[in-house]
This record gives sequence, structure tokens and C-alpha cells, in this order.
Amino acid sequence: MVQIEQIFPSLTWRIRHEAMYPELPFDTVKLPDDFDGIHFGLYLDHKLTGVVSLFHDGDVYQFRKLAILPDTQKEGYGSQLMAYILDFCKIQKATKLWCNARVNAKEFYFKFGFHETDKTFFKDGYDFVVMELILNNEEPQRHEEHKEI
Repeated sequence: MVQIEQIFPSLTWRIRHEAMYPELPFDTVKLPDDFDGIHFGLYLDHKLTGVVSLFHDGDVYQFRKLAILPDTQKEGYGSQLMAYILDFCKIQKATKLWCNARVNAKEFYFKFGFHETDKTFFKDGYDFVVMELILNNEEPQRHEEHKEI
């Protein structure tokens, strides 16, 4: 059973560390603005298995540190978290969602409609590219069927 819910920032740190930077000191996965963000946890059979953190500036949102425990990667849990935050951003009327994606993970984000920008950088031994998704928040127009009487 999979459940996604909002979690306290410090609950993200262990998953981030194990999944993203196990070779670095634990404190490197803590973000200075963690307590300003909105954090979500994916629970698999009641065990915290994946996390993602969301930050916003007005109606522009950035997600950071999308991480799934190594022994459960490639099973669709990252996609479930991504779909969840996309829905969350749409409800919040976000106009854009972006991230600093590891270059080797670009294909994952393409599946959700993200496109890469020309902004790239190198950090902590990884190449990154800024990827973004423009969100269309217009309500779908409903066309009523007119029947002749």
C-alpha cells in the first residue's frame, strides 16, 4: 500500500542521505531553507520510502531532493511522488515548476513534460541541468450539448 502525505522537514534527511549522497557527511543533505518548504513523504506499507521537498516564490515552485530509497528505486515510486506534487502545484495555481536535475535523470523528467534549459552546473560530483515545466491553470471549458426540442 502506498500513501503520500506532508511530513516534517527533518524526516526527509535520512532518505535524502541514503538515496542521493551516502558518501557525504549527513549534514550535507540539510537545506538552509528546509523549514520554509513543504515536504512530502511516500510511505510504502507504512515505511517512509521516498521524499520530495517543494519551495515557492509567488506562483513559481521548485522541487528539490526527490529521493527514493535505493532498494525500492525503479518501481514507480518516484513517478508517484512527481504526479502528486504536479497535482499539488496545480491546486496551488502554480505557473511553473522547476528543478535542478541530475543530467543522468533527465529522461525521468521528460516523461512529465519538463524541458531542459541552457542552465547547467556541476556540484558534489554531479552534472546538473535546470529543467522546467510551464503549468496551464486554465479551467477546461465545458461545452454543453444543445439538443433540439
